[in-house]
Amino acid sequence: MTSGRKLFGTDGVRGEAGTFLTAELATALGRAATASLEVKRPQVLIVRDTRESGPMLESALAAGIAAAGGDALLGGVLPTPAAAILVKRLGLDLAAVVSASHNPYRDNGIKFFSAQGTKLDDETEARMESLIEAEAGTAEPGHVRELNGGLEDYLRALEVAFPLDLSGHTVMLDCANGATFRAAPAIFERLGATVEAIAVEPDGRNINDGCGSTHLGLLADRVASSEATIGFAFDGDGDRVLAVDRNGRTHDGDELIALAARGMSARGELGGGVAVTVMSNYGFHQAMDEAGIEVAITQVGDRYVLDELRERGWSLGGEQSGHIIDTRFVATGDGTAAALATMRDLGGRDLGEVTPMRKLPQTLVNVEVADRDAIAGATAVWEAVEREGEALEGRGRVLLRPSGTEPLVRVMAEAPSAEEAEAVCERLVALVRQELT
Repeated sequence: MTSGRKLFGTDGVRGEAGTFLTAELATALGRAATASLEVKRPQVLIVRDTRESGPMLESALAAGIAAAGGDALLGGVLPTPAAAILVKRLGLDLAAVVSASHNPYRDNGIKFFSAQGTKLDDETEARMESLIEAEAGTAEPGHVRELNGGLEDYLRALEVAFPLDLSGHTVMLDCANGATFRAAPAIFERLGATVEAIAVEPDGRNINDGCGSTHLGLLADRVASSEATIGFAFDGDGDRVLAVDRNGRTHDGDELIALAARGMSARGELGGGVAVTVMSNYGFHQAMDEAGIEVAITQVGDRYVLDELRERGWSLGGEQSGHIIDTRFVATGDGTAAALATMRDLGGRDLGEVTPMRKLPQTLVNVEVADRDAIAGATAVWEAVEREGEALEGRGRVLLRPSGTEPLVRVMAEAPSAEEAEAVCERLVALVRQELT
């Protein structure tokens, strides 16, 4: 079925639904995940986003769970972080999320959370892959049933964690026609905000389509022409968020993390430093240095940020893309929680007038390649990366890495001026194309 191919990437198993991610593979994943649990009659929660392939994969995954002797609890459409919260709150053994996050609707994915609400480590995922390849054992079949009240449990958890009074605030929410289309407007309204919501009419195919955190133009235009003082854009599964101020200027994850770090530090809540990935802007590091806040750097992926936080005993971390983790609430990125935290840390101020960091101009190009892993042996490319990095030392930086989920090599340059960043990036992109395409 898998032909020896590694299934798990940086965020679960992801690919085109019906071709790579088939019902057969979803069933095998459900069976393997359940068989890997050393408990009798495992209880496994399944939630999904709004893609048209979601119900099919949800059913196949549930069939695999039941075939391996577990009970599958169907939570329906809920944001990814709700799974991490509910698996702990309800005392379940595992949670599975059927979603491809920010990818187009044709893709889908399956990722898992442990009983502690954390993403599975590499060793557990490798064990699951080996179980998929092995012959299926026999077990007394489990059951598949609906789980009611999951959305309300999630909203209640948010309300307890963020006891805010947002009356007087008008907030624009872009829910990407995805998993937050009910939850995000509901919690902001519950806390007293006037909510203007867009991209809240999912049809199975419009998830992330010209909207959400990967297409901020829609939100920026709507906020700038409305009474809203701030806007938030979520991705398809709701584990990331980006913001837009009243003038339509966008603010990425680095800026929101910097705002949260400064606020938590001032309140004595930070409990150490902050963990971010190698993609974080050079200006973020400068701002944290000025604030006396220690920064730990990880590889790309919010799971690695979480590993670093747990190892150091810290609570705050995240990614430039908008995955923001505060382990005091949940041990994964939560876009809705991060949006509420931003409202808390702004304290009534205008996001456009707050400067938690000064971003260096950054150019990022995704280069399509036949084999993203071939970059490891591209000596000429890495020699050029080293030269460009030395030329920018103390002023900026370069970064080149393969995508963990797509056939892409990401090339990034940061420099004091946009022109220099673009020039550096263009040289490296041309070399990558020459060597790998």
